[in-house]
Amino acid sequence: MSYLKGYFERLRGGDMGVLPAVLGLIVLCAAFTLLRPVFLTPGNVANLFTQGAAVIIIAMGLVFVLLLGEIDLSAGFTSGVCAAVLAVLLTHQGLPWYVGVLASLVAGATIGLILGLLTSKVGIPSFVVTLAAFLAFQGVVLMLISGGANISIQDSAILALANRNIPPYLGWTFAGLAVAGYAVVQLLQVRNRVNKGLSAPSLSLIAARVLALVVLLGGGVYVLNLERSRNVALISLQGMPIVVPVIAVLLVIGTWVLSRTAYGRYLYAVGGNVEAARRAGINVDVIRVSAFVVCSTLAAIGGIIAASRANSVDAATGGSNVLLYAVGAAVIGGTSLFGGKGRLLDAVLGGAVVAVIDNGMGLLGYSAGVKYVITGAVLLLAAGVDALSRRRGAKAGSR
Repeated sequence: MSYLKGYFERLRGGDMGVLPAVLGLIVLCAAFTLLRPVFLTPGNVANLFTQGAAVIIIAMGLVFVLLLGEIDLSAGFTSGVCAAVLAVLLTHQGLPWYVGVLASLVAGATIGLILGLLTSKVGIPSFVVTLAAFLAFQGVVLMLISGGANISIQDSAILALANRNIPPYLGWTFAGLAVAGYAVVQLLQVRNRVNKGLSAPSLSLIAARVLALVVLLGGGVYVLNLERSRNVALISLQGMPIVVPVIAVLLVIGTWVLSRTAYGRYLYAVGGNVEAARRAGINVDVIRVSAFVVCSTLAAIGGIIAASRANSVDAATGGSNVLLYAVGAAVIGGTSLFGGKGRLLDAVLGGAVVAVIDNGMGLLGYSAGVKYVITGAVLLLAAGVDALSRRRGAKAGSR
């Protein structure tokens, strides 16, 4: 009871966490399903995952930077540059896929290192540094692909990332391992809190959480394992898209880093109060640089996924609304623009909201302009909720 009481007190204090994103996702899915029943068909559900994968992964990287109260406006075109590096090495140079992927990741990490050093060591505001990079990287993409050319990707391993599915039995195995791992982690957390004399969730609450995860993952795997092909004799489309376990692995690793390591605690400390963190002995510059490196590396992964989905790389890769959707995904999910508050789960949930809006509005036949207006309104609402919750939390703390 004390744990639940503490949770409701946090809600009253303005710390709503992922609750707005979850409720918004439920409302949007229900509304689009009522208006267009095809929305929740297996084929469209699978399309939602592949459609939103690149933005979600880029948003995950942005969470690291936003936790510090910084911003990376170049993340979208960073993904484009890294995708172009991959395409040039695979198609023009004929190198193996793993060499192209490694080079793409190194390019992303190098970009992040440069941005981080300019921000932390030179002292240029991250907004200015990344805005300059945003403009410059558009030119870099054009140079890499030789002007307005389109570089086609033929490598089967790369194309499989966003266009192939894992066998149905692997989907069930993946879901089972996820549930078991979640249950073990929850029980270990309860034991640790009890040993430290802290309030902990009851076993019945843990069981309810595990049951909810079983229903969520089980339902998702069941739907994705249904046949989605219109011509089974020609091709069979069953199983979870490969991008789903890719996102899940990144989510688990990133969440562990942020919540279970000293590095994660340092990120939150620097984002919460830079001077206090510096006086506590934290190397603020190293933390800042590392956050930009992580952000750009994840942007590189997002670029690889985007190139896989499009089967090619062109001048628009990483441009258009990619950055705006990625920042929007992180903020809509609950990550604060002011620093010190956020989780990788925010990026996943916010990315799901963005993908659902984009997909659902498309099914209803609305134009791109209407999609942008609705997505912008949702982002503004999320930012407003964040600002109001911080103000409410400050008032509660001053009492």
